[in-house]
Amino acid sequence: MQREDKLGDHLDAVRQLHGECKGNLVRVQEKLAEVGVEIGYSSLTAFCRRHDIGQPAKKRVGRYHFEPGEEMQHDTSPHKVKIGDSLCLVQCASLVLCYSRVIYAQVYVRWSRFECRAFLTEAITSFGGAASRCMIDNSSVIIGSGTGRDAVAGTTMAALGERFGFYFEAHAVGDANRSARVERPFDHIENNFYVGREFADIDDLNAQLLAWCERVNNRPKRSLPKTPLELLAAEGPQLRPLPAFIPEVYDLHARRVDVEGYVTLHSNRYSMPTALIGRTVEVRESMHRIRVFDGHRLVVEHSRRQPGARARITLPEHVHDGRDAQRLGPSEPEKLLRSVAPALGELVARLRKRHGGQALRAVRRLHKMYLDYPTEVLVNAVTDALAFDLHDLGRIDQMVLRRIRGDYFRLAVIEDRDDDDPQKRHLELGIETEPEPALGIETEPESEPAIETEPAPEPAPERTPNTAANGSTEPKDDDDG
Repeated sequence: MQREDKLGDHLDAVRQLHGECKGNLVRVQEKLAEVGVEIGYSSLTAFCRRHDIGQPAKKRVGRYHFEPGEEMQHDTSPHKVKIGDSLCLVQCASLVLCYSRVIYAQVYVRWSRFECRAFLTEAITSFGGAASRCMIDNSSVIIGSGTGRDAVAGTTMAALGERFGFYFEAHAVGDANRSARVERPFDHIENNFYVGREFADIDDLNAQLLAWCERVNNRPKRSLPKTPLELLAAEGPQLRPLPAFIPEVYDLHARRVDVEGYVTLHSNRYSMPTALIGRTVEVRESMHRIRVFDGHRLVVEHSRRQPGARARITLPEHVHDGRDAQRLGPSEPEKLLRSVAPALGELVARLRKRHGGQALRAVRRLHKMYLDYPTEVLVNAVTDALAFDLHDLGRIDQMVLRRIRGDYFRLAVIEDRDDDDPQKRHLELGIETEPEPALGIETEPESEPAIETEPAPEPAPERTPNTAANGSTEPKDDDDG
């Protein structure tokens, strides 16, 4: 009391210091000590709480009262659940009647408008009717535009509301208390339903969750005078009655049948008749089945797999419709080679294992060798090749040619020469080669051919007085003077 009276004289100073120190009470304590006011930290915090210093203003919590059939609330929550041997992230959807507190919940791998329409249809049908208003958050799965009071539901969701006689209303952004009827059960599901239970798959989880909701709806609650199911019996006449006919919820997809005879939907592949390969079909997806229409004609129906499962579903009538036999069955050359000799059949099996599929190119080449070469020689060469795990048809072809070259072809035969000898390989292939010079003998290089040149002209003899113009000399006559 003495400390409180002591600080009571400095109430305005404490308020001012609290603002200057930005709510840091340690600094407020130090500032008070500087002016001679000694106070413990715990006493200072208690003083501030008593006088609402730094404390948010308290507000009274409201209470929403709902009449029978007035409102239902819908929301979703992400949960991590162990399904099988893996931990999966799923979306838990819930719908609650606000008056009776009856709850309906299911879990989905994917959450879109298709799953939302299917869930609300199942939940309203299980309740026996719908309330006049459905309170939701501002999720884009249902809301097409706007938020809060200005929110407008999407076209397909608004059509769903008209079918069951209710309308969607979104609460203000951040006002989660407005949808507390549906928010609180999510904690109960996470900490009560998932704990200690094992689920084989999504269908098993939803079946157990539906049974759990039945038990919860049949238990008394402190805030209710009766159990939710008993209150539902009283609320039922005030609900919007169900329509005379409730159509199945489905989505339409246009898909082209691929070359393998399948259509792909949400990463899952569903088999189609072979006659539809290359054609565009209409796929109607519902929660439990996939129906495919060619125009107005229903051609096939599958059980729906969960989106993202990457499953390949083939109906029994599509297994032996010619697609597998045509793709994987043995070809005619392969059948012939297998019937000739076990060695050829073994080589064909190894070629198919190496190349995959039918290995048509390799099998056809081996079949051509069978037609061109003697069977006995080919089988012996293949037997020797298999003994050394040799599958190269080119080398087997060379082995056969070496064995029959002297009988069927006019090729030079070299006795007992190394196979790696390049001269031997050239002779086998018909290439002429020049002989190599003997070792130790030097060969003179060939001389270059001489270039023929004309001889240079001889110099002309000097002319003398006794020399004539034609180069001849004549004796001089004495009479010529």
